[in-house]
Amino acid sequence: MTGVDYEAVWSALPIPALIIQDADKIVGMNSAAESFVGASSKQVTGKSLEQFVGSSSRVLDVVRQAAEKSVSVVQYEVEFAWKDKALRTGTLQAAQIGRGDGDLLLLFTPRGLAEKMDRSLASRSAARSVTGMAAMLAHEIRNPLAGISGAAQLLSMNLDEADRELTNLIVGETDRIGDLVNRVEQFGDMRPTSRESVNIHDVIDRTVKLAKAGHAAHVRFIEEYDPSLPPTVGDQDQLHQVFQNLIKNASEAVPPVGGVVTIKTAFRPGVRLTVPGAVAAGLPLEILIADNGKGIQPDLIEDIFDPFVTTKVNGSGLGLSLVSKVLTDHGGVIECDSEEGRTIFRILLPVFTSADVRGVS
Repeated sequence: MTGVDYEAVWSALPIPALIIQDADKIVGMNSAAESFVGASSKQVTGKSLEQFVGSSSRVLDVVRQAAEKSVSVVQYEVEFAWKDKALRTGTLQAAQIGRGDGDLLLLFTPRGLAEKMDRSLASRSAARSVTGMAAMLAHEIRNPLAGISGAAQLLSMNLDEADRELTNLIVGETDRIGDLVNRVEQFGDMRPTSRESVNIHDVIDRTVKLAKAGHAAHVRFIEEYDPSLPPTVGDQDQLHQVFQNLIKNASEAVPPVGGVVTIKTAFRPGVRLTVPGAVAAGLPLEILIADNGKGIQPDLIEDIFDPFVTTKVNGSGLGLSLVSKVLTDHGGVIECDSEEGRTIFRILLPVFTSADVRGVS
């Protein structure tokens, strides 16, 4: 090729890339890497890679192997940590560049949106399995629950105050089980999702107002909305349920004093997604919900959208699974990134089009 601007190619490379000299010294970093590590190239150039990734990091092993053996080294499922940033998992590749002058190109490909969507679809499949079980057992569970609750209420009429506390406990626990069955049954709604034009800002605004008047009265909300955001397609009530769940979780995660929940919307063209039985669809509508809570445990983050996985002591583990199912039914996707003091849920949704109007009967 002639006339190629390699500097422009380097800057436009969509995955984090670093140039390493003498198996440890950073001498260059592209724009994607700057974004990934949260630092500019000038801030890290000339410094030791070990200083940022730690002496026990597998990243150093990959770089040293490539330097010593003069070959391209690839490792999968590598955890990449940069100073105080959250761990990210992906594919790491190191290869010599130039003519044996000791420079190495280090590439890190984080787990992508496609894999996250696969997990979202898997979570929805798991939710459907829960539905089948719930549909079969709901009737059998509700009948004895109603009998137990009724019997406890009758008994309480002839008991003193101390014993009545026990019957009230029985009634309360049967109500709780009944509510759990109702929540599980929500997964069983197999009707096609409504395809109407929905202003996502109206949905969020309604949800935030309800939160401020109730469970999130102690929270400071920061709202940064893109006023030009086009409408999405779907069911407004179901999307309200999604944001109600996410904002409630965020408000419960933040500290009692100094709790902050940030909600941002933006238009991000370029993301396209193909799912079985559907054409490739763009997902340019981005909604971020962030909180300054203690974060999600690393061993739970990968499974946080699966049924019965929860970080709460008394949680059912169904809320986020339902969120994932609803968003997948809407042709969207949700992902989560969490570390100490920061958790972000990122939602991507499609734009409402004239084709959606024709699809409504």
